[in-house]
Amino acid sequence: MGPEMIGLFVPLGGMAMIVALVIGRPAVKAWAKKVENESRHASLPPEVATRLERMEQSIDAIAVEIERISEGQRFTTKLLADRENSRALPGSSSAKESGP
Repeated sequence: MGPEMIGLFVPLGGMAMIVALVIGRPAVKAWAKKVENESRHASLPPEVATRLERMEQSIDAIAVEIERISEGQRFTTKLLADRENSRALPGSSSAKESGP
């Protein structure tokens, strides 16, 4: 391969890229539009929709129960903290009274 042949590859490569862009860009845009339209019109079978509805209701019920449990935990923690504070207050005042 001489330098003439190598010099021929550059214009041929450029022309090939131009052809690929001219043909490829509209083809890719058409394919992307087709895929986007299919995804918009995708419908779920009725049994899947009802199952998803039941799952949503179950998840909501679980969330309510978890919130109820957390409120109980906060209440219990507050009671225990108040109990510890009420024990600590008389003990600290008696220590001050028995001082020198």
